Amino acid sequence: MKEIFADGGKLSRKLKAFEARDGQLQMADAVADILQKGADNAGGRAEILLVEAETGIGKTLAYLVPALLSGQRVVVSTATINLQDQILKKEIPLLEKVFSEKIPALCIKGRQNYLCHYRWFQYRSNPQLSFVKDEDGDRIEDWLQNTETGDRAELSWLPDRSPLWPQISAQSNQCMGSDCPEFQLCFVNRLRKQAASVRLLIVNHHLFFSDLALREAGFGEILPRYQSVIFDEAHHLENVASSFFGKHFSQYQLLDLLGDLERQVKTNPALASGDRLVSYGRGLKKRLESFAALFPVTRGRFPLSPLREKTAHWQEEVDKLSAGLEELADRCRKQSVNGEIWNLFSSRAEALQVNLQHIAGTTQMEASEYIHWYERRERTISLSATPINVADELEKNLYHSVQSCVMTSATLTTGGDFTYVRERLGLDGADIALCFHSPFDYQGRTLLYVPENGFPEANAANYSTLFCQRVHDLLHLSRGRALVLFTSFRAMDILADYLEERLPYPVLVQGSASRQALLEQFRRNTDSVLLAVASFWEGVDVAGESLSCLIIDKLPFEVPSDPVIQSRMKAIEANGGKPFFQFQVPRAILSLRQGVGRLMRSATDRGVIGIMDIRLFSKGYGRMFRASLPDSPVVRSLSEIEEFFADSDT
Repeated sequence: MKEIFADGGKLSRKLKAFEARDGQLQMADAVADILQKGADNAGGRAEILLVEAETGIGKTLAYLVPALLSGQRVVVSTATINLQDQILKKEIPLLEKVFSEKIPALCIKGRQNYLCHYRWFQYRSNPQLSFVKDEDGDRIEDWLQNTETGDRAELSWLPDRSPLWPQISAQSNQCMGSDCPEFQLCFVNRLRKQAASVRLLIVNHHLFFSDLALREAGFGEILPRYQSVIFDEAHHLENVASSFFGKHFSQYQLLDLLGDLERQVKTNPALASGDRLVSYGRGLKKRLESFAALFPVTRGRFPLSPLREKTAHWQEEVDKLSAGLEELADRCRKQSVNGEIWNLFSSRAEALQVNLQHIAGTTQMEASEYIHWYERRERTISLSATPINVADELEKNLYHSVQSCVMTSATLTTGGDFTYVRERLGLDGADIALCFHSPFDYQGRTLLYVPENGFPEANAANYSTLFCQRVHDLLHLSRGRALVLFTSFRAMDILADYLEERLPYPVLVQGSASRQALLEQFRRNTDSVLLAVASFWEGVDVAGESLSCLIIDKLPFEVPSDPVIQSRMKAIEANGGKPFFQFQVPRAILSLRQGVGRLMRSATDRGVIGIMDIRLFSKGYGRMFRASLPDSPVVRSLSEIEEFFADSDT
């Protein structure tokens, strides 16, 4: 690895601004070692490496180089499209220059991103289309003459929530595999063949885990066999794995099935008993509406048990819907003489019936191991059974399916300790864990501002008013150039209204345009202010003067009433633990560190981190948060912020 990462190595000869970093070299050595150990000990439990590599280490190259040199087929799994794009468009082209050869790498997305020829031809053959204009369909028809991939990302004009795309995309539960009459044209099949010829596969976490489940099916999976996996942005693994190892049933899933079934009948008017099948589906839809009416109208996520217990006819309604799904599966199976698609419809109905009973019915999954909950949205109800702890599932399904497993992120520790992530992911002391701190000069180039003692705590009645006033003062001192991150949309909207008539700088608000458009405006307009929540806490990479001030409204504790959070806390308490300190605090620390990491994106960046929550000092647990933050000098007065920006502008 020294020949590549050290001073005078291959990277320094190809990159003018390259700086050799000890942490990057050490990480590359560690990844190379774990990949080799996995190959030497193939057949048992995976060799596992945890690596926290803070901003500026260059972790992406530190794992890509040893992965490419290992001779193994390696999957790199990320949480965000941004990182996938960075790997494909920046890191891979760079390494091709370094090694003077084409690198066999391929980005693979979820099946729903690719057009399905069978569903497309079914859609276009619908007789009703001959009576209406289908401009989107015509444009896709033209696109199909030229596309090599069938990837909807090429259709920049197609809205994110296009009602057309779900009707023509390659969903895994609708794939007929080699029985499909369009198998030779299939974009997913082509992709699978390409994947078999490359050594580096780039996917996202959701695709990785869903593919893990589909291996048994033989044709539903996309990924070829691989030896090792590298998870970047690995702090998301527990949440993604929880979804994968759980059960789900939703109104949308059943309505989607009934819609597909009805469209299939319409494309084949001569189908025997087709009208009766459609009529039965409409009757089942009414039964679904009756079941959905059992749920309160209040939106949000709630535990299922209290609703089950107080609803007199709960089991009766579940059984009626369950019986309807069984009957639908049987009717579809009898149509299988008309094509394999009917067996798929039958399988989908059976899966929905099983999941409904597992979550809400008599065959309910073990309550001590699963959290049963529901979510009410504007137009749909969804039910889920989520494992309280995914460690055992990861041990069985992941750690024994690969030779080596690398988990890396800029945020895996709390106060320099890996205990939390080890416990949640089922890792023990035998698994190697390394931490590499950022080489950036936080001590000399940043300040950490926390309001003075006496400023209201985040739950105080007057906090919102004084928060808005103080942020306004900070933005004047920074002359805009700020990203303000919130823990709720409501808090964001309040500040946006407050600043509207008071701030002489452009104020950009999440939701007013696409994420990418907002970030582009923020980069381009140096004095602008961007207000955002949720996804902007991660993956925002704005180097330079445009982001000179980062403000966070509150410590990002999750809502304890969320049924999944609540159940996991109760499980820790039942085992004699302290859920606040073992679960809530570590999760909030990891989120806070992600947010704080948005400020310094290059060695020449300079700025202020403002955390407007005095609990960092007024509460005992504040020490744990402070110990996890960069070593920026702490200031608690605006005069010191004024001096900092005055110095940076001279």
